[in-house]
Amino acid sequence: MIDILKLKALIVERNMTQKEVAKRLGISKKVWYDRMKKRKFDSDEMYELIKILGIENPTPIFFANKVS
Repeated sequence: MIDILKLKALIVERNMTQKEVAKRLGISKKVWYDRMKKRKFDSDEMYELIKILGIENPTPIFFANKVS
C-alpha cells in the first residue's frame, strides 16, 4: 500500500499540484484520483513518480506497512 499522506506532502514540498503530477505522469485527473483512492500505482507509474518528484528513498512511500 502507498502512504498517500507522504506522497501528498512530497507533492506540496515540490511546489506541485496533484493535477500537475498526473499530467506529467501522462494520466488523467480521474485516473490519478482513482489510483490515490485505491492507494495503488503500477510499477511504471511508481518509477515515473520517483523521477518526477525526485524521491531519494521510495520505500517509505510506495511500500508502507501501515495505511495512513
